[in-house]
Amino acid sequence: MDPDQQQAPSDQNPPEQHSGIFKRFLAVVEWLGNLLPHPVTLFALFALAVVVISQIAASVGLSVEDPRPNAEGAVFTVRSLMSGEGIRWMSESLVTNFTGFVPLGTVLVALLGVGVAERSGLLTTTVRALVLGAPKNLVTVVVIFSGILSNTASEMGYVVLIPLAMAIYHSLGRHPLAGMAAAFAGVSGGYSANLLIGTVDPLLAGITEEAAQIMDPSYEVHPAVNWYFMIASTFMITAIGWFVSAKIVEPRLGTYDESQASEDLGERTALDPVTPTERKGLLFAGLSMLLVVLGVLYAAGPMLEPGTLPGWGVLRNPDPLAEGPEAFRPLLRSVVPIIVIFFVIPGFVYGRIVGTMRNDRDVIDAMAGAMRSMGLYIVLVFFAAQFVAFFNYSGLGQILAVLGADAIVAMNLDNPLVFVPFILMCCFVNLMLGSASAQWAVTAPIFVPMLMAIGYSPEVIQAAYRIGDSTTNIITPMMSYFGLILAVATKYQKNLGIGTMVATMLPYSIFFLIAWTALFYLWVFVLGIPVGPGAETTYQLAAPTG
Repeated sequence: MDPDQQQAPSDQNPPEQHSGIFKRFLAVVEWLGNLLPHPVTLFALFALAVVVISQIAASVGLSVEDPRPNAEGAVFTVRSLMSGEGIRWMSESLVTNFTGFVPLGTVLVALLGVGVAERSGLLTTTVRALVLGAPKNLVTVVVIFSGILSNTASEMGYVVLIPLAMAIYHSLGRHPLAGMAAAFAGVSGGYSANLLIGTVDPLLAGITEEAAQIMDPSYEVHPAVNWYFMIASTFMITAIGWFVSAKIVEPRLGTYDESQASEDLGERTALDPVTPTERKGLLFAGLSMLLVVLGVLYAAGPMLEPGTLPGWGVLRNPDPLAEGPEAFRPLLRSVVPIIVIFFVIPGFVYGRIVGTMRNDRDVIDAMAGAMRSMGLYIVLVFFAAQFVAFFNYSGLGQILAVLGADAIVAMNLDNPLVFVPFILMCCFVNLMLGSASAQWAVTAPIFVPMLMAIGYSPEVIQAAYRIGDSTTNIITPMMSYFGLILAVATKYQKNLGIGTMVATMLPYSIFFLIAWTALFYLWVFVLGIPVGPGAETTYQLAAPTG
């Protein structure tokens, strides 16, 4: 016991000393975060605030000139929600505000498919196969890469991959916290990078569309608008995460001392490999997934030029003159149904082979289970929908957009540099409001119209937001799974505190922020590559209609 205690200071005290400043920083963050009410209450208060502010702004005659072309001297004015007309509108539209909120239906429908794949065990087994089958010198790369891909299924990475990574590192004789850090960095720090479209993409796209329609009522944002940038970000986050793990985090943690573990840790044991039945299930699930992809290509018809691929082309624009993104508008607007099919069919095939699913009742139970987990989200969406609808009806969004755009121009930030403070602002807000949807529902109605007014598209604005939202996920206790990860990590280091955990994750946050912002500027403004299919970089204010 004494030799272990003598050795511990050389390994543990320096990190604690270095993390002192982070403990104080997080104490402030926790204090500020604890001042915030529950997100549901927060949106209810925001909606109430819009009602009151709209009355005050209308009473003082707040208005701005409409900056859109051909507006002919028109002005944006505030409509009071406390007037007779406003009260009648609120009373009549309360239900339709909720049912018409774009993110609600898209997320619930997408989760029907993800729920089947998750309940059958397909997602968990896929992650195990990736990580356990990796060569020892590539374990970190595979863990981070798997963490990024796990975002397709929302919380699966937090619940499955992070504990699995700690166990794998421990079984290999490496520090378990290094496994936790690598997995956490991939799952949460790389939350907005992926090779696939997941459940968060239609959620954010719906909020972005609602915000964009404050300036342009006809504007549409489909779930795949950031897909190209997400794919590139996947490999960048994996590479940066591996570098930080190998060069900074794991050397800093040093050799793992078994005496630091909780009493119930037990002996170091190898993890159970994927069974032959599970491998067979993965094989047939992969084949079924390939058939789904081929079916989508067939339904989409020629993808490059006429005659390159056979197909009915039912997911193409029937207008023979349509070109570019317009030619594939039906396909882009069908992303959510494709996600459902992409998960349901392989999930059921896998479940049937391994015995976790036998018939349609099991599929229905899996879908119902996914819906049961969304109860709080549905309540949150009800109040978030009211806030967005009230904000839109009042006209405050248009006025704030114009005033904010004028301020940006006055500060000479009406250029790509405006995204630096915007990304940093998103990083800071994320420290206190950890939910991606809640944060974007609050900030999008203000910043999307504002940045549209100086010429940037909602798709590019959303991509920039996702950088700020992701990079500080791993250092804020306000992230919903932060406490869970901390609790699991104490199994391997019983005296682990928030300061040590944040000190471990902060290098990832810093390197991700710098590298991701640099990639964003290189991708969007230097190379001029669209962030996703059909996504423009710039936006020209449309002339008013009617």
